[in-house]
Amino acid sequence: MASTFTHSWAFIMKTTSEVVHEVGIPRQKLYYLEQKAFVKPETERRGEKTFRFYPAREVEKVRAIWKYLQQGFRYRAAYERALEDLKQPKLL
Repeated sequence: MASTFTHSWAFIMKTTSEVVHEVGIPRQKLYYLEQKAFVKPETERRGEKTFRFYPAREVEKVRAIWKYLQQGFRYRAAYERALEDLKQPKLL
């Protein structure tokens, strides 16, 4: 099966739709996180369209930020708490 992706990294990354579905965050909030540079997806331009791809680390960051936003934290505070969470080693 041939892929339309030009870069090999696209195979291990998630699209915006996949992140929205998996994390449960509204698309507009995800774009706002990107606009404020809290998350940084890779982008690929094809013609006049730009596609976003999120590596696993960015997906985890989105998930952590969204958890705090749902608890009522403002964006900056949610981002800072999420970064602290991600610094903690996970026990298996």
